[in-house]
Amino acid sequence: MGTVSKKRVAIVTGGGSGIGLAIAEKFVKNNIQTIIVGRDESKLNAAKEKLGEGCVPFACDLNNLAALPTLVQQVISEFNQIDILVNNAGINLKKDFTEVSDEEFQRILLTNVTAVFTLSREVVKEMLKKKSGSIINISSMAAQYGLPKVIAYTASKTAVEGMTRAMAVELSPQGIRVNCIAPGFIATDMSSKALNGDKERKQKVFSRTPMGILGQPSDIGDAALFLSSEAAKYITGVVLPVDGGNSVGF
Repeated sequence: MGTVSKKRVAIVTGGGSGIGLAIAEKFVKNNIQTIIVGRDESKLNAAKEKLGEGCVPFACDLNNLAALPTLVQQVISEFNQIDILVNNAGINLKKDFTEVSDEEFQRILLTNVTAVFTLSREVVKEMLKKKSGSIINISSMAAQYGLPKVIAYTASKTAVEGMTRAMAVELSPQGIRVNCIAPGFIATDMSSKALNGDKERKQKVFSRTPMGILGQPSDIGDAALFLSSEAAKYITGVVLPVDGGNSVGF
């Protein structure tokens, strides 16, 4: 009878749109069975329509931490393994520093830091059984330099970069690589909302990006595909800016 598929299996959070969808698309095209996780079922189903067989939507609210072990077990029972985890789901809030409430600050930390930790912990338990795996976290220019009006987001993404290094040092001896991508200004719905209403910010973005253009979601997809592949087998604990030079721009 048929042989067992040797397809690698990936989980991409926030895989229904923007950067997450671009990563999922790159994975599926490269024969990686890709589970996209998000809250919005219609978005996930639209993504599945677009990406086809190799993409499987799992609706789950990542803020519901208690549900995450179950999510991981569902993936394992269906696909038997998890080779790649991309922690891409994240939320932003643009508001003056003094206007940000405790609740708002905590809500962003819950999604962008705590849920990343909890899901990673559960996935790592499975990866350790095979002594192999690749985890990719998604950071932001907000962790490379100071950006006004995004204090909670900045705190969260800086935490993600620190967790990347700590995870890499602890897990790499056991065959699990952990890296981070720091996207620059990428043309997505989320970024165009942030930039189009704010001429000054838009001007600033272009003036300090040496390449002078916005990145494409597929640029982040390419980086994720590389970091998750054998071509990156000796790379762990890095934060890779994919930003047209923005983080070093003058």
